[in-house]
Amino acid sequence: MTRSVRRTRRMLQLAGAGAAALMALSACSSSSSDSSNTKSDKTGAAPKLSGTVTVFAAASLKESFTTLGKEFEQQHPGTKVSFNFGGSDTLAASITGGAPADVFAAASPKTMAIVTDKKDAATTPATFVRNQLEIATLPGNPDKVSSLKDLTKSGLKVVLCDRTVPCGAAAQKALDAGKVKLTPVSYEQDVKSALNKVELKEADAAVVYRTDVKSAVGKVEGVEFPESAQAINDYPIALLKNAPNAQAAKAFIALVQSAEGQKVLSEAGFLKP
Repeated sequence: MTRSVRRTRRMLQLAGAGAAALMALSACSSSSSDSSNTKSDKTGAAPKLSGTVTVFAAASLKESFTTLGKEFEQQHPGTKVSFNFGGSDTLAASITGGAPADVFAAASPKTMAIVTDKKDAATTPATFVRNQLEIATLPGNPDKVSSLKDLTKSGLKVVLCDRTVPCGAAAQKALDAGKVKLTPVSYEQDVKSALNKVELKEADAAVVYRTDVKSAVGKVEGVEFPESAQAINDYPIALLKNAPNAQAAKAFIALVQSAEGQKVLSEAGFLKP
């Protein structure tokens, strides 16, 4: 092989090596740029949350949602979760009447429909838990209540939720299923008010949710009854149309639906959706 040919081959090898090095450097630079852009995109996709999230929620959610509210504030420093707990029908009427709120969590699809029918929800309501009824009696169950029919005993003071609220509608459905006719001493505007009557010994028994019985451990005793299976309530949650803090509200709803949120709700006695 001539010296001229060897020199040409050597030059080609060096040129190839140089091109490979340039390509590697370019790829490295591109990778670094992509990584930087990805990091920037990720940062942009998760803006820091701040401000108050106003949540209108069914009274039966008070204990579990208060826990989740505190957890949310710890996860997102600079935020505050403000709750308005009450009868779902009253809350729905407030929302359609223009009350400023970010999230609505109702104790039944029927009361959520009050809001969606007025087109005041920004998202389709999603069922996040379910709840079942129990009879709450005085501690030790001195009146020996063991069924819905026992609530008709002479002299027994029983309270129910008003039929316009989910716990009252569910109680009536259970009574109908058991063919039991009951005249309560009072109808209460939300489930906590009905439970409170028993806690204060102003009533001997009340038909409430099992989550409420669990939250009042030591103050009342729970009695399960088979007709409750005919009146299980689905609980829907939705972002509201004119939410003042929609970004944070979406994050709170995500927490409620997360495994962490579901754990808190399950421990409170709620059923899985």
